[in-house]
Amino acid sequence: MALVLPLRRPARLTPVLPVMAVVALLALPVTPGGDGGAGPADALSGLVVVACAVRLLRARRRPLTRTAAVVLGLPVAGVALAALHAVPPGAGLTGLGRYLQVFVLVPAAVVLLVRHRADFRLLAWSFVGLAGWQGAVGVHQYVTGTGASYQGADVRAVGTFGVTDVMGMATVVAFGLVCAVGLALGRTAARERAVALGCALALTVPLALSFSRGAWIATVITLTVQLVLSGLRRALRVGAAVVAVGVVLVGGFGTGTAMLQERIDSIGQVTDAPDQSVTDRYTMWAAAGDMWRARPLTGVGLKGFPEYRDGYASLALSSGSDTEGAGAAFRRQPLLSPHNMYLLVLGEQGLIGLLCLAGCWLALLVCALRGLWRARAAGGRGLDCALVACGLLVWQLVDFAYADIGGPSTVLTAVCFGLVAWWALAGADRVAAEEHTAVPAGRGTVTGEAALR
Repeated sequence: MALVLPLRRPARLTPVLPVMAVVALLALPVTPGGDGGAGPADALSGLVVVACAVRLLRARRRPLTRTAAVVLGLPVAGVALAALHAVPPGAGLTGLGRYLQVFVLVPAAVVLLVRHRADFRLLAWSFVGLAGWQGAVGVHQYVTGTGASYQGADVRAVGTFGVTDVMGMATVVAFGLVCAVGLALGRTAARERAVALGCALALTVPLALSFSRGAWIATVITLTVQLVLSGLRRALRVGAAVVAVGVVLVGGFGTGTAMLQERIDSIGQVTDAPDQSVTDRYTMWAAAGDMWRARPLTGVGLKGFPEYRDGYASLALSSGSDTEGAGAAFRRQPLLSPHNMYLLVLGEQGLIGLLCLAGCWLALLVCALRGLWRARAAGGRGLDCALVACGLLVWQLVDFAYADIGGPSTVLTAVCFGLVAWWALAGADRVAAEEHTAVPAGRGTVTGEAALR
């Protein structure tokens, strides 16, 4: 008689594993002194998009509803129009590929690969894990004096991104912090919420050591929004606790270095006594606005800001910013963007491009908030996913007032928009369907494609 082993059938691998691999590749160090362009994570994200397209062709299905197709496809019109009159044309093609990757293709692939809320949570935890790794590297850089140069000392935490993407670690850590807070405020198991809360508290340290004022502002606003959306009473209790802890740490024990205190104080001095970096930013903002006024509908073309900058900028603009440390030699980094996504789009793509992109983001925000109300009405089912999605989108929209796309960490922004789009266009509908049919949580899973059809 043959011996039959009682082996269980292996569980089917989740299709979001390739997306998690994209996130994991961002833990690899960037070559010191590199140009800060596309990296291995960008290449893998392209392969994920191609594999997703092949899968759809083989299945011969309509993957998206009309609403989802319109929302995700809105940026295409403005970007394609701006690419047609770009100078030089090659730069327009490069910019077209980058915009489509970040705002259309990778988000659409994430929407189609996420099957249910468990996959969403896996990606959210991968954000937290990446933030923990980058944050640990950043804290080590600050303690050992091996970070990027800041006020003559190599103490600025930049993680593995180096000085070519000095905002990369701050963005990654902020994303992880937002995800951890969303998971902690949900209605999942108490142990999972406790771990998420511990991760959120730990990530505040590297975020502070990044010395990124824009990331600080965006994170404070986002966490406030998440708390309010989770419940007003909870928001008031947590807010009071945070204020009390802050008073004790800063006032009672003197926690915080002089550099941090000076950086925090400088937030309120951007108009009274701005430093050179703030002056450069204001000057580039004004130049982008002048480009838009010269060509209000279509802008100067994709990747056109560096070409037209000197013709519109005042003499207050410096030749570049000094970068040094984190394994890289001194280098004068040219100022190639206004560090404001809205003004960059307005200057290069005109009013048409801004309306297309902003229309996509506004539609995602409205749908995500509507899904959050549905989750609360369904007894909190999927509330953590809703808070993570709304938080990521709010953080990105606020941060775009101080930053724009560029550098190796940009691919994480694309995955972020994919998570937001899945909840806004598929996940929230599934929560409503489960509530209507009274299907217990965790049973009757539906794929991302079926949820969108």
